[in-house]
Amino acid sequence: MSFSFSSAALLAGLGSGLLLSCSARAQPPTTAARPVIGPDSTVVVAAGAQYDRGAVHRFFWGTHYRDLWKLPVRVPVFNLRTAVPGGLTPVKEGGSFQTKNLRLVDQEGREYVLRSVDKDATKALPAGLREGAIGRIMKDQTSVIHPYGAYIAAPLARAAGLYHTNPRLVYVADDPALGEFREGFGYALYLFEERPDGDQTSVESFGRSARVESSRKAFTNLLASSRFQVDARQYLRNRLFDMWLGDWSRREDQWRWASFPKPGGGTTYQAIPRDRDHAFFKFDDGLLTHIIGWVKTNYQSFHERIRLADVEGLNRAARPMDKSLLAYLTRDDFRQVADSLRGTLSDGVIARALAVWPPEVRELSQAEFTRKLRARREQLPQVADKFYQLLARDVELPGTDEKERFVVEAAGPDAVRVQLLRHSPKGDTLLHQRTFVAAETRSIKLFGLGGNDAFELRGQPTGRIRLDIYDGAGQDLIEATPAPTRRSGSRLTIFDSGDGNTIRVGKFKTKAYQPQAREFDGPGWLLRHRLY
Repeated sequence: MSFSFSSAALLAGLGSGLLLSCSARAQPPTTAARPVIGPDSTVVVAAGAQYDRGAVHRFFWGTHYRDLWKLPVRVPVFNLRTAVPGGLTPVKEGGSFQTKNLRLVDQEGREYVLRSVDKDATKALPAGLREGAIGRIMKDQTSVIHPYGAYIAAPLARAAGLYHTNPRLVYVADDPALGEFREGFGYALYLFEERPDGDQTSVESFGRSARVESSRKAFTNLLASSRFQVDARQYLRNRLFDMWLGDWSRREDQWRWASFPKPGGGTTYQAIPRDRDHAFFKFDDGLLTHIIGWVKTNYQSFHERIRLADVEGLNRAARPMDKSLLAYLTRDDFRQVADSLRGTLSDGVIARALAVWPPEVRELSQAEFTRKLRARREQLPQVADKFYQLLARDVELPGTDEKERFVVEAAGPDAVRVQLLRHSPKGDTLLHQRTFVAAETRSIKLFGLGGNDAFELRGQPTGRIRLDIYDGAGQDLIEATPAPTRRSGSRLTIFDSGDGNTIRVGKFKTKAYQPQAREFDGPGWLLRHRLY
């Protein structure tokens, strides 16, 4: 959602009384006049004229992108019969709590989607609140979204070497080909784009992957078997690109995953971001919205500078994914990816991307966006380093539901090296390794999840990093080599669920516990990602 229920409730409290009553009475009709379709099959239409407000309302509730929402632009009329060779058939209505979607399919079975430019976050509210003060505020705050922001994200992503959808701005009129969806989807602006799912071998911007999967499917596979891996550097490049755009709403459902076979067997996933509704978010330019921004620090506005102190809030929605998928990347990896990304986003790239906007939009936004995108680009190395520091502070390293071996050993007076290996009768295969230093990391948690895993502790790990081992399901082996003869100075605790593990660790601390679902096996771990 662009504007959460709790945020709207707080704003309603802040704006109670005369101000709230006046703003409610100022609400204009939401039903726009239906434009006349010209002989060239185009219309001139505003994305949301109802978001226009006077000076007093803007002072308290924000100017946001109201001038763009009320701006009439010329766009082509969408025709299902000619949009792609052979035409399109509507098959299913969908969307989130705020965006109205219509899924379409062509003659070859490829799927597309129409995504409404205007939003309605009040669908998340109980029916009795939708027409009241909170509902009016939530609807009004749709103006924090740039109505044409997703339109320029595609050429920017293409230049950055990232996968992307290819949205086209269209106007859907009263088209008989809509069939049963004719009444609900006519007379509005939409973004028409490919739907990243299934066989996409014909779509270059999805990597020509023969199998594109949802986050739920991909993450289920990642936790089921170590033969599934994510291209972590490619995902990091996407996440830095998100921050450059100011796109803070990157939860798990905002991604799809292009799969590719690995030499020798297995699958590599690469990220396909979707739904750029929250890119270029502008929230804190009203008195009351500025106040709520102090509380909801994830509501980051698209300013000329990315505030390093707010990088944590900017990435809060994606934090569970980031902690899992970026855990083995080093500080050098972050630096290299940031430098590479900055180098691809030249002034020329930015200018060409902004040129895809309708002329009316360019006149209002081009100078501002040129200035901001250039300035934010130069910050990418510092932002990447801050992002690394946040993720390195407390680290969680899961196995899978297959058999693995974790090796933990001292790597200097204040460092710990962790290796994760796939165990098989033919020998162990190194999957990941990373050295953690106490100056960056205060705790490491290892989760065996399913399978009969082995945890091998070598030497005396530093006491400056807290180490916790959670056995999970299966009969696991946990041993120290050599076993210490006295209590180690390291802060290591072994959490034993009591399901038949073999523990030979001498004086290291062992603690019986009842594991939570998210500590026990792959499906439980996915609870962290809000997918089960």
